Amino acid sequence: MSKYDGLKLENQLCFPLYAASREVIKKYRPYLDALDLTYTQYITMMVFWEEKKISVKELGKKLYLDSGTLTPVLKSLEAKGFVKRYRSTEDERVLIVEITNKGEALRDKAVSVPAEVSKCIRLEQGEAIKLYELLYKVLRGVTEG
Repeated sequence: MSKYDGLKLENQLCFPLYAASREVIKKYRPYLDALDLTYTQYITMMVFWEEKKISVKELGKKLYLDSGTLTPVLKSLEAKGFVKRYRSTEDERVLIVEITNKGEALRDKAVSVPAEVSKCIRLEQGEAIKLYELLYKVLRGVTEG
């Protein structure tokens, strides 16, 4: 065992996470291109389809994204007419983002995307559930500690 074994790519947990993430996101591209969305815009819209209205701060927490990343995403979604941004009436420091009717309508066009992409991920249902749980455990570990 060498002191450099920790530097071998094959010994890195982060590498298969990174590579798998990139490859899975690539599988989304044709479906999201048809919706005129990037992957980050898509996951942002997923939050809006559930929440309808949310502060930028809360949105960032849900997506694990900072405001520097979210701002251009939200501007683009607003330019496409999917969301609208405005200041909270209770606290002007708080920026609220709300889904529009056009954004709601996009949900029907996106409804088949998860099933289509899941076809390329060859996991049994139990394996997929376990992977999901483990990934969120990793995510909590790196964000809380």
